[in-house]
Amino acid sequence: MTRALLALAGAYLISAIPFGYLLLKLGAGRDIRQAGSGNIGATNAFRAGGRAFGIATLLLDIAKGAFCVALTLWLTRDPAWAAASAFVAVLGHCFPVYLRFKGGKGIATGCGAFGLLAPLPMAITLGVFLCAMLVTRMVSVGSICAGVALPLLIFWLKPDRALMLAVIAAALLVIARHQANIRRILKGGEHRIDGA
Repeated sequence: MTRALLALAGAYLISAIPFGYLLLKLGAGRDIRQAGSGNIGATNAFRAGGRAFGIATLLLDIAKGAFCVALTLWLTRDPAWAAASAFVAVLGHCFPVYLRFKGGKGIATGCGAFGLLAPLPMAITLGVFLCAMLVTRMVSVGSICAGVALPLLIFWLKPDRALMLAVIAAALLVIARHQANIRRILKGGEHRIDGA
């Protein structure tokens, strides 16, 4: 139990590292929270700093999610705790202690965390994300569709109680973090990747 709790605490502290904020601050002297949507994730890093910052933020956010789960598996050897760690990783990215609990939306971090536990469902989910994004030209629509698709795919392809509970909780959190996007989509004012 002690190792599991340490793993969860570590998962939160690691996933709370705001790479988008740090990269823009150290590399360009800019506060990502003062640009674009104000979000610290990869999409806003791309808008605020360009392709290199966006890609770097994306890869680091994916990596920290995967690392949190790998660390928990190493410490506990228990897939149920690893599933809990995956949710905590998303939670940490969304509510980072280092930025007064104002973080990102958890998509990339969740991709890394749950991708390690359920690679096939995550691979299909990435396809859903890309299709939805390319059709609508909206990253937020792709993210929301992915948040809906992943629990369904895990239920179908890898039914596991602990994993299902963790992925449903993470999906609800991710969708809740997109409330402002949903309102803009309904009003026809959501940002598009072609700049429109």
